Amino acid sequence: MKPIFGRGPSLPIRLTLAVLACLLLMVADSRYHAFAGAKVYLNSLVSPLQYMANSPRILLDSASTQLMSRQSLLAQSERLERELFLLRDDLLRLRHLEQENQRLRDLLGSPVHYDTRRMVAEIMAVDTDPFSHQVVIDKGSLQGVFEGQPVLNEQGVVGQITSVGKTTSRVLLITDTSHGIPVRVARNDIRAIASGSGQLDRLVLHNITRNTDIQEGDVLLSSGLAGRFPEGYPVGRVSHVGYEEGQPFADIRVQPFAALDRVRYLLLLWPEPRLIDVHEEPVP
Repeated sequence: MKPIFGRGPSLPIRLTLAVLACLLLMVADSRYHAFAGAKVYLNSLVSPLQYMANSPRILLDSASTQLMSRQSLLAQSERLERELFLLRDDLLRLRHLEQENQRLRDLLGSPVHYDTRRMVAEIMAVDTDPFSHQVVIDKGSLQGVFEGQPVLNEQGVVGQITSVGKTTSRVLLITDTSHGIPVRVARNDIRAIASGSGQLDRLVLHNITRNTDIQEGDVLLSSGLAGRFPEGYPVGRVSHVGYEEGQPFADIRVQPFAALDRVRYLLLLWPEPRLIDVHEEPVP
């Protein structure tokens, strides 16, 4: 019985024919460009698949580039902000140093020095107690922070360090009711103590007699007494001077220069080293 379909060529012959056909097609395409038109249509059909296959790599490269650019910009922005913070502090001292030099040019120096060690700190937390004006910063004993250290910003005096941990510290603001800072009036050098009122936008001057020459608009600077704050830093401006009948002391209110409800970066100051006389008694 004969099979319906006859047997075809053997496998080796088929392979040989296929190889010859491929070689002929390759020669025809490379020398005579016989399939140039067909290749255009094939590329057009395959190109969407190529774009789809390549899109994940493009998306990953774009995301990586954007992430690196964002991190670089954030780091650069933070560095520039810190540099601007230090420059503002220098400008702040320059303005008051000019006035100080005008009045004390016959002396040997100024109380505001430029070689003081400084460090920028950032506020991490704000005390939620409405009766306590304190903040927590990201610098501690590992950075050399110590209790009683003066704290400022680019506008003026902010407060002082009250407790120190390894990597964080607590700052008591000048508006806290337990805080007081020795000040002097820039206009006439009258000295007083500016105490916290419990309000972030107000200090008060206690025990100032009625005949004391303090006026609204007077600028108060740190006097340098008590050794806590260096002399010449701005504290606030007198916003109200009132007198009540029968009261021996005036009602004097001061608005701090530092916007204590909006501070983010603070400046820590270190005292300048001084030579202590061997005969000088230590201060308890």
